[in-house]
Amino acid sequence: MLKFYKTEGNAIIEIETLEAGCWVSAVAPTEAEISMLESELSIDRDFIRSALDEEETSRIENEEGQTLIVLDYPVAEKPEPQTSKRRKSRSDDDTISYYTVPMSIILTNCNVVTVSLKPNSIIDEFANNVVKNIKTQFKTQFIFCMLLRIAGKYLQYLKQIDKISNYVESQSHKSMKNKEIIQLLDLEKSLVYFSTSLKSTETVLEKILRGRVIKLYDEDQDLLEDVLIEVKQAIEMTNIYSNILSNTMDVFSSIISNNLNMVMKVLTIITIVMEIPTIVFSFYGMNVNGLPYADSIYVPLIISAILALLAGIILSKSKFYK
Repeated sequence: MLKFYKTEGNAIIEIETLEAGCWVSAVAPTEAEISMLESELSIDRDFIRSALDEEETSRIENEEGQTLIVLDYPVAEKPEPQTSKRRKSRSDDDTISYYTVPMSIILTNCNVVTVSLKPNSIIDEFANNVVKNIKTQFKTQFIFCMLLRIAGKYLQYLKQIDKISNYVESQSHKSMKNKEIIQLLDLEKSLVYFSTSLKSTETVLEKILRGRVIKLYDEDQDLLEDVLIEVKQAIEMTNIYSNILSNTMDVFSSIISNNLNMVMKVLTIITIVMEIPTIVFSFYGMNVNGLPYADSIYVPLIISAILALLAGIILSKSKFYK
């Protein structure tokens, strides 16, 4: 699907046809739409197809006066059944799934073209004027504002992940279930995806900052530096949260192992307690002469009760109840 946007006044509006200085948004473009972009804007077909591969890595290329920037943007949504192995983590229908999806930004002589495999919140925010004071005619500034918005999304979702992990950890203090453990594992996988994408994004931004790929003006350079600062902050937050989650998972593993040992100790003592009456009754059930009070049924019961009471006292004094 192709849509064309252009700034008029202080707002971005959708226009019907392709114009110089407009922004072209291509979401899951068809072959006909790809051919149209190739013929109208003379864009390399491989540039257009770059973001349509879910496993595409972040990079920047420059060819025949056109610049291709491929970056991953973060996505948060309810998990849905799918066959793709793309960076997606899911645990339960009530949880939010965090993963990353590639998006390409193509800079031509007159236009900026964004290509993505599916609708995303970044494009919607620009199209709906959520981001203010944006002019599609200033192509490099428009691109860097979009990159800044992507970095902001990473920070937003990282804060959400931190809140979810804290909530799951607090719930685990009350009762540890498989659901909590799976949720933490899900978040840990999401942070791995974020970390990989952010490091690739940082490399691309540093190449742009050198000024060899895209001509930078003073205002654009300041904006790009702000983007790089946001990305580095997101990388640092990702590393911190990832270490915290990893340590939390290790603690949970130790707690589960300790609980298992406690259960085994209890079962062992219960087994011993149940064996005591069996041993006593086995002696009196044998065809052996000379046992004291062999003709009385109450003696074995009394002996068994005394031994069971003694075992119960030992059980109550054991340290694994404390």
